[in-house]
Amino acid sequence: MEFRAEMKYLRVSPRKARLVLELIKGRRVEEAISTLAFTKKGVAPDVHKLLRSAVENVNYLSTEKGVEVDLDNLYVKRAVANDGPRMKRIRPAPMGRAYRYQRRLSHIEIALAEKTPGGAAKAAGGAHAAPARKPARRPLAKKKTPAKKTAGKKK
Repeated sequence: MEFRAEMKYLRVSPRKARLVLELIKGRRVEEAISTLAFTKKGVAPDVHKLLRSAVENVNYLSTEKGVEVDLDNLYVKRAVANDGPRMKRIRPAPMGRAYRYQRRLSHIEIALAEKTPGGAAKAAGGAHAAPARKPARRPLAKKKTPAKKTAGKKK
């Protein structure tokens, strides 16, 4: 089962948010929380708050709805920063002109899942999944030799 939390219209560019999200993707929740607590990026407190919200969503579902979840086996399954709307702004420029620039906003989503004791998540397909195959190699193209020049001088 997957547990999500979203933060919309965050005033940070998605590229900067992705730098922090890459640090926690695939980690256990405790590890991810401690990583975010000591990350010096400006968006780290917001991502920390979002991760805590996702954990609280798990707590809510486990107590109120009766879903059995072991909090020690939770990991960050997906952490995504998507583009939000852009705010268009104008900056004064020399000689009475104006430059336009854009303030980027982002939508951040974190999904948690429970890791099974066997090591792999249930969504991975388990033991019945087909083994990965190597792609077939294409034969190398033959090198083309340059054409001989046949036009000679006439006497």
